[in-house]
This record gives sequence, structure tokens and C-alpha cells, in this order.
Amino acid sequence: MPLPLIIAPDRRGRLLRFLLPILIATLVGCDTLLTATPAEDEELAGLVPGLSAPQRALHLRGDAEFARPFGMADGLGPVFVSSSCESCHVGDGKGHPLFAITRFGRAVPGGFDPMPSDGGPQLQDRAILGYLAERLPTAATGVTRLLAPAVSGLGFLDAVDDSTLQRLADPTDVDGDGISGRLQLLDPTPLHASVFGLEQSGSGATDTRGTLVGGRHIGRFGKKAQAVNLLQQVATAYHEDMGITSELLPLDVVNPAVGEAGGDGVPEPEVPMSVVHAVTFYMKTLKVPPRRRADAADVRAGEALFAASACARCHVPVLRTGRSAIAALDRQTFAPFTDLLLHDMGPELDDGYTEGSALTSEWRTAPLWGLGLAASAQGGTMRLLHDGRAASVEAAIGFHGGEAAASRAWFNGLDATQRRQLLAYLHSL
Repeated sequence: MPLPLIIAPDRRGRLLRFLLPILIATLVGCDTLLTATPAEDEELAGLVPGLSAPQRALHLRGDAEFARPFGMADGLGPVFVSSSCESCHVGDGKGHPLFAITRFGRAVPGGFDPMPSDGGPQLQDRAILGYLAERLPTAATGVTRLLAPAVSGLGFLDAVDDSTLQRLADPTDVDGDGISGRLQLLDPTPLHASVFGLEQSGSGATDTRGTLVGGRHIGRFGKKAQAVNLLQQVATAYHEDMGITSELLPLDVVNPAVGEAGGDGVPEPEVPMSVVHAVTFYMKTLKVPPRRRADAADVRAGEALFAASACARCHVPVLRTGRSAIAALDRQTFAPFTDLLLHDMGPELDDGYTEGSALTSEWRTAPLWGLGLAASAQGGTMRLLHDGRAASVEAAIGFHGGEAAASRAWFNGLDATQRRQLLAYLHSL
């Protein structure tokens, strides 16, 4: 059986995408193709206001690295999912199912096995020339497909103090409202120690993030909240998604069926920490998703409905950041519509897969900000929930079971006018 030939995208593809519209415009006339520049409130990309000139320069450097396509000469692979950050986060928005990642594992007595000896927990389904891509092992009992999240505003979520998440958590449902959001608690690793040490240096936040709860760290990023901060998220994405090593994760991901033989041949680490920090800074300093039609009558009526519902107990409208070395993020009030906690979503969203301390039916509350712009980065059609199975907000609500079952029943009981108002509000976020 021949080995798969996977050729990573390079800058020629980006140049072609740039030149092709110009060529067509020359042939058919510019007026046929030109469209208005998107309004600022229709774009997820953009800098958070208030950055200094050096900070803007670092943001732009991170932006360039975020868009950079890696090839074999750069250390791509030997197995990977994508060749650049931008290919999964188009326009800094939510990913399309075509570019979803697959994670897997199996249930075992007393827990869950991420199957590292079989290449788990993430499937690297592409490979460089002369190497074999991974295949999903038949022994996997839990398999999930995960869409890339939108990255706008993540610096604000990164800067929320651990104490805020602890205050929001109600693991035993003390208040009796049927909602028992809980912290994702992760066993400490050398990677956690490294990313907290690097992030806290000079930030003034040593006592507010990186808290140990029962000897474990609080997770906040990822569908199951398996990453403790953005630095870990970026370093892990380089490593697991592109096969690009750094000082934080210095060993290449390989297909266990092949091993090191025929690897990428590029010395480790393949990117310096300055690049990892630049991309992390870029993600931290992206603006929050913009609102639209906030003062429209139907949106305001929908906002009142949402505020009075149980939806707002998980999709918490307003949070506040703690201390940050980035003044634009320091002690800021913002509206992400999440509590960053794990919630049991019932059998409808149980893929049999999990990470950390989460149950297979538990997912971190997805932020709702930017919801109305999701389709613009997904080919014109919304693909919601962790795997994109829902093509509309109504469909996504229909999959909400477990702790959210009462909210689903409440939504289904709204009259046509109320439903239209609530959806208008959600699409304005």
C-alpha cells in the first residue's frame, strides 16, 4: 500500500488567492466584483483598544506568525492536522467541520484511557512526504470531532481570576436551581508549571491565576477546559495540530505505528519561544466580538427574556478581569456569556470522550459572544456546538439536555414573538 502524499500549503497558495481576483477583475471589470469594506462591527479580527506602540508591533508580529504556513523544511509533522493556525481559525472566527480535529480514547474500569500508545488522544490524520498518517484505532470507544473556536477576546477570559470561577461554581447544586457547574481540575504537570511561571513573571497575578484546588489546577480553555491558560493552548496547538515543537513541548508527535524513522528531520525546537509568545500575545490582544443592533427594540426585548431565563446562569453575561501586565486587559468588565465551567449536557451531547476530570457528557460553557458572526467564518452557514452538528441557534438549543434541559423546555414554550426576540438578541452578540 503506498504511503499517503500530503503536501502542505505554502505561500504560493496565498499569492494565488490574492492574484486571482485581480486577474478576473481585469477580464470582466472591477465594478462587477468590488464589494464594500466590511464594517468594523461585522469583523472578529482587530486589536483591543489602548495598546501601546510596542504592543501593537508585537500583536502584528503574532498576527503574521498566526497566518504562517509551515512546510517540511520548517518542521511540519511528521504527522499533523493542519499547516497553519489561520487555516482552522479563518478571520479569527469559529472553524468549519471540514477542518475539525478528532480526539479519541476508551472507557476503562475506573476511568478513561486516552490511548497514548495508539497516538491518542488526538488523531493526526495527515503526514509529510514519506511518512504514514495516523488512523483511528478500532479499540476507541469514545470519539469526538471538535471545531476550532473563535479566538477574538480570549485575552479577557485568560485574565479572569481563578477566584471568580470558584465563586461561580456550584458542583453540588447548593442553590437547588438544577445547574451545577463545576471546575475542570487537572493534575499538575511540568507543562503547567512552565506556562504559569512564564505567564506570571511580571504580571502581578501570581496569586490570582494558577490556584491549586485540592492539589489540582483549574482549566479554562478548550471544549473540556483542558488548558489552564492561553500560553498552554498555543504551545499545544503548535505541537498537536501542526507537529511544531517548542521549548515547552520539545519532542515531535509521531505515529506509534512508524516511530521516529523517517521523521521531519528538523532539529528541535522548531520554533523559538519568542514566536510562541508573539502568537499568545496576538490572541490576548484581539478585540472582543462586536455587538450589532444593540438598541433595536426586538433585541432589547430578547435581552430581557434572556436575563430572566436560566440560560444566563451558565452563559453568564458579564465577567471582570483581574490584574494584568497588559493595561488594556487590566481589571476590565466584559460580556463573554460563559462561566468557563463544566456542565452536564445530558446524553444528547455525550460522545463517550473526555479529558481531565470531566465526565463524557460534560462540556465547558461555550461563550456566546460573536455568535451572530459565526457563519461569516464558516462558509455562510452556522455550525454550532463542539462538533458543528447544529446549523442554527434553534438547533443548538434542541441538543441541550442535562442541566440545560429546563432551559430548552423554556425556549420551546415561548410564543412566536418571544422566540423571534430572543433569537434577535442572540444574533446581535
